[in-house]
Amino acid sequence: MTWTTRWIAAAALTAAMIGATGIRMAAQAPQKSLYDRLGGVYSIATVVDDFIERLLVNSTLNANPAISESRSRVAKAGLKFQVTALVCEVTGGPCKYTGRSMKESHARLNITEAQWQAMVADFRRALAAFKVPQKEQEELLTIVGSTKGDIVVPAAQR
Repeated sequence: MTWTTRWIAAAALTAAMIGATGIRMAAQAPQKSLYDRLGGVYSIATVVDDFIERLLVNSTLNANPAISESRSRVAKAGLKFQVTALVCEVTGGPCKYTGRSMKESHARLNITEAQWQAMVADFRRALAAFKVPQKEQEELLTIVGSTKGDIVVPAAQR
């Protein structure tokens, strides 16, 4: 074997080893959490701020007297803080939500399917306003959707 042939063989073997190691490293690299992909707590707080402002002027929600009454008891800043902490926690961030459960906090609000859909529409608008990527939007909507059974009162129970 000539020197050139040996050099080419060694280079090919080295490239193959580096390539295999790179593939293994890529496969082992942990995927970023949704929290990180959203940009962290400041980005989450910005979207939550916009979202809550949309909810506060939503005519479908404001038509519900229980929701209107609860707004007089819950400070807007506190609500934004709690929702930010909740989103931060459920997306894999370091925050700890210390508020009441979804079931407990929405128990007396008698939220209907139409009101739920109005909230989801506002949430989508807030996400779109800040150009949250589609994949992350869908992950967030799945998380939000998982709470629907604790929030919406079936028509038969109203």
